[in-house]
Amino acid sequence: MRLAITSKLGLVLMLAMLGVGLAACEEEQGPAEEAGENIDETMEEAGEEIEEMGESVEESAEDN
Repeated sequence: MRLAITSKLGLVLMLAMLGVGLAACEEEQGPAEEAGENIDETMEEAGEEIEEMGESVEESAEDN
């Protein structure tokens, strides 16, 4: 029982240290990263709009 608690505590501490380490490594984004994020957002928005159009076409087909 004590070993299980100790191993779980060790795992939690290791994950916490990893999280702190990753947060410390975070730097400001360069122009290429910002452009990539903008492209990702645009593609996601376009996909959502296409999905909405598909749903409205489907609803129109069901009405007829």
